[in-house]
Amino acid sequence: MVPREGGNAATALFIQMAAFAAIFYFLLIRPQKKEQDRHKEMLASIKKGDEIVTGGGIIGKVVEAKDDRLTIDSGGTQMVVERARVARRLNEEKK
Repeated sequence: MVPREGGNAATALFIQMAAFAAIFYFLLIRPQKKEQDRHKEMLASIKKGDEIVTGGGIIGKVVEAKDDRLTIDSGGTQMVVERARVARRLNEEKK
């Protein structure tokens, strides 16, 4: 038998799958992971006096910060929220 000319179909398929996986990683997974890391750092750095927005849209100023809970003052009312439910810190946007 005479060998076929050109590459092996399995090799071409493997190269295409590897390229697809690399594109998927660099366009979707890596940026999402970086954003999660930034959000975790922001949550860990919240302290008394910071102005925050919760995931539900409540804006308030932190009056007490504990390990996993924050007491915020919003419109004269104090409430306790989970630290993980903070969407963003408004102090950072003013810098």
